[in-house]
Amino acid sequence: MKKILFLAISVLFTLSMEAQIKAPQPSPVGKITQTVGLTEINIEYSRPSMKGRKIFGGLVPYNELWRTGANASTKVTFSENVKIAGQELKKGTYAIFSIPGEKEWTIIIHKNLDHWGTDDYKQEEDVFRLMVKPVSLSAPVESFTMSVDNLKNASCEITMAWEKTSVSIPVSLSTDDAMVSSIKKAMDGPSAGDYYAAARYYHEENKDAKQALEWVNKSLEKGGEKFWILRLKALLQAKTGDFAGAIATAERSSELAKKEENADYPRMNDDSIKEWKSRK
Repeated sequence: MKKILFLAISVLFTLSMEAQIKAPQPSPVGKITQTVGLTEINIEYSRPSMKGRKIFGGLVPYNELWRTGANASTKVTFSENVKIAGQELKKGTYAIFSIPGEKEWTIIIHKNLDHWGTDDYKQEEDVFRLMVKPVSLSAPVESFTMSVDNLKNASCEITMAWEKTSVSIPVSLSTDDAMVSSIKKAMDGPSAGDYYAAARYYHEENKDAKQALEWVNKSLEKGGEKFWILRLKALLQAKTGDFAGAIATAERSSELAKKEENADYPRMNDDSIKEWKSRK
């Protein structure tokens, strides 16, 4: 009885000691939240480090299923429907598995979010697979790193990098459909901000510059002169071939910006004015 009691006390003491020690994790959890266009992308993954080991073709064998990180499966959440390499993917959360190869990787978008490792992985639970080419890096990446890169209004890339290898997953977003719909609704009773937002989007996406110029003028009429709105107007005037008008508008933009002690817009305007003068 004394022996059992001693063992019980020893176990409780050990557990108590363990509960008081917060040790660093060998593969700490990383979280990314990135808005691209109108879509929020969240990634949660574990980040193992090289620690002097050979990674691809070593710790991570070629041509074998990899959890894409460590511990629990890597998870990505999209707030809106997207396309991955042209394939439709409904909004929601998915696991990312991969099969690294020397010349090509298989990226797997997977439904089951409960995997720890790859033991219970079932291919029939895949949403789809895609092939991507690895890129060699000049400098090593010590810790496995995921990022959302090359952000545009309607696209981005989910990038994975470790050791001297990087791969990117192309993502297309339904930003344009949503924006066109939003602009149409807003034009029933638009504010100065609505006109400006619509004009800026049309400018960024190289849509109808004349329509965008009409909207930016209405924004100025309703909300008064603002140096950043005048900058947009100047860019649109240049797009429509009115370089003299663009120069005059840019000069006014710089004048107002200087009054508010903003140095960035006068510098941008000066660069544009030099270009437009050569094209008059």
